[in-house]
Amino acid sequence: MFLCLNQGYVIHMPTINLDNQDLKVACDRTFDGIAEFKIPFSFQSGLAFLVGSCNGLLCFSDFRLQNSLINNAFFGFNAVYLWNPSIRKFKKLPDTCLSQLHLAKLGFAQHSQKNDYKVVRISRPFTEPMPPLKAEVYTLSSDSWKRVGISWRPNVVFYKFSCVKPFPFVSGHLHWMLDMIEDGGGQEMRYIEMILSFDVNSEKFKKLPLPDDHSFKDGKNLTSVKEKLALAKFEQQPHGMLCCVWVMREYGVCESWNKLCVVPIVTHTCFIGYTKYGSLLIQKKTQEIYSLEDKYVLIDPETLYEKETSIQAIHPLVIATRTENLALLDGANVISY
Repeated sequence: MFLCLNQGYVIHMPTINLDNQDLKVACDRTFDGIAEFKIPFSFQSGLAFLVGSCNGLLCFSDFRLQNSLINNAFFGFNAVYLWNPSIRKFKKLPDTCLSQLHLAKLGFAQHSQKNDYKVVRISRPFTEPMPPLKAEVYTLSSDSWKRVGISWRPNVVFYKFSCVKPFPFVSGHLHWMLDMIEDGGGQEMRYIEMILSFDVNSEKFKKLPLPDDHSFKDGKNLTSVKEKLALAKFEQQPHGMLCCVWVMREYGVCESWNKLCVVPIVTHTCFIGYTKYGSLLIQKKTQEIYSLEDKYVLIDPETLYEKETSIQAIHPLVIATRTENLALLDGANVISY
């Protein structure tokens, strides 16, 4: 894992080595590591997941909570932590208010109107037929969870979250991307792609359509570019892959989706994300499996200039911007170290 303590990035690498839960300080432009820190807490599975970063606070959950189809609450994988390394404090969140957490996706955001912080958790039981999603919100100031409603299409027979990276917090909203199949009522099943948006201030969900682009269909990642909602789509080519980036110029206005660039990249590549300067960070794999010989490269989308970073990691990374802040963690379950 890499963590920048001033102006820069949280760069997180999951690891199963319980004795080596490290953080490294990384520069904001070059991603060169300059220091190391120990994570002051651990998870039952041994795998931490970076939920997000807001105003100096980091949010981590158990990797199993984000990506497992087992009953996470029953097996004790529902731990979520907030951590401010600047003041050397962390806090374990209270247990969920939902009875079952067979599959859960979390987002972390700042409530700007009240200078507060919220964790949003969306989950569903693993049953057939698929039940609607359920959602709850944790608020730091009250140190409690509460249920919130999600309007749901009545004919959905299958759905899945189509991205495993941290969900972008843009324009006061958290965003999840869903692939769904609807029963056509005697006609053919309908395949639907959509963005589920959560307004942190009003605590309301709404739906946003993706850009109308069917030419890039070999994968997609919801992200942000220079504080705007963005979508990276991929298409396999005979000698590599193309990455097409769309940006929503005016938030919430579907017609404002604009194609930013198309970047050619090598075949064995893992998309990591965009930096706040607009550079694309990718992992170039030397082979199908992950290796320490893999290279992490910054690409300028305009000039296509590539700069190799000093990051060395076997597992794929996730990134989030972070600014050092003295935001307090108070109340129950707060530990200083």
